[in-house]
Amino acid sequence: MKIKDFILNLRLFDTVLNATTSATTGNDLSNEMKVYYQDRLIDLADPLLVHDQFGQKRPIPQGRGKTTEFRAFRKLPKIVTALVEGVTPDGQPLDTYTITSTVKQYGAYVCLTDFIMQTAIDPMAEEALKLIAQQGALSMDTVTREIINAGTNVQYGDGTVASRSAITSSTKLTVLAIRKAVRTLKRENAPMINGNYVAIVHPDTAFDLMSDPTWVDWQKYTSPEHMYKNEIGQIAGVRFVETTEAKIFPAGAYGTGADAYTTTIPVYSTLIIGDGAYGVTDIAGGGLQTIIKQKGSGGTADPLDQRATIGWKAAKTAEILVDEYMVRVETAATV
Repeated sequence: MKIKDFILNLRLFDTVLNATTSATTGNDLSNEMKVYYQDRLIDLADPLLVHDQFGQKRPIPQGRGKTTEFRAFRKLPKIVTALVEGVTPDGQPLDTYTITSTVKQYGAYVCLTDFIMQTAIDPMAEEALKLIAQQGALSMDTVTREIINAGTNVQYGDGTVASRSAITSSTKLTVLAIRKAVRTLKRENAPMINGNYVAIVHPDTAFDLMSDPTWVDWQKYTSPEHMYKNEIGQIAGVRFVETTEAKIFPAGAYGTGADAYTTTIPVYSTLIIGDGAYGVTDIAGGGLQTIIKQKGSGGTADPLDQRATIGWKAAKTAEILVDEYMVRVETAATV
């Protein structure tokens, strides 16, 4: 029997892992099984974390409370004074600043009954793992998305629209809009990511942009091993990754008092990102975990050994580090 075949069925471990009826040490999975399910969860979740992939990664703090630190470096000043012959100038300190962020915990689980596990045709543990990996990844991706979409460096349409409420159905994502956003980043000397800026775009807005004759599909300029997750192509010096999880501001009323406004159509966010614009906590090293409770491990809470559970738990935070290194382009889209 192949190892993959038997680890997919939790029932095969009943006699080994459920020898006692208490929820204490001894009812958990073996170390080999823990490693398998943890690695499998990360493998399944990682491709869905589109918003995480361009952030500065930081590990989950271990034994240091609930906060993690992101560090950024300010630009060094120009040197316009000539050196004096034979005189060594003073060294310059690196000008850094630290942004602390509070890590929050998220999680959920599903129940697998003994009857379902006995009668199901499909390997229930593996199917459940796929579902919780998707749930956990999309949940964590949304946490990052909401934080980095709160930046103040905003461009409406191609820059000729004054506000979100002024966006109409004809305010589509265009090459001109992308070029203006790139110009904004270049004016701030925002560093590029592997030679280009990167955009996170919704399929609806990507549809408008890909009709331009200067659009280049990804396979014409890179190879699969060098492409980003969900990368679809490039234009105007920006490589685009596509996700249905890109931010959409639904039509409705926003703000209060003098800041109140209304939008009549959904407004799509396209993030144009430079290197070091934001930071995220890493899903490895405790950032995203699989938690499996075997049938029979619940003690008196499960007196007939009827339930097993499989779930995910994540510690997560994200922060904008340099607001000037990221532009949010807001437009309508063809739907």
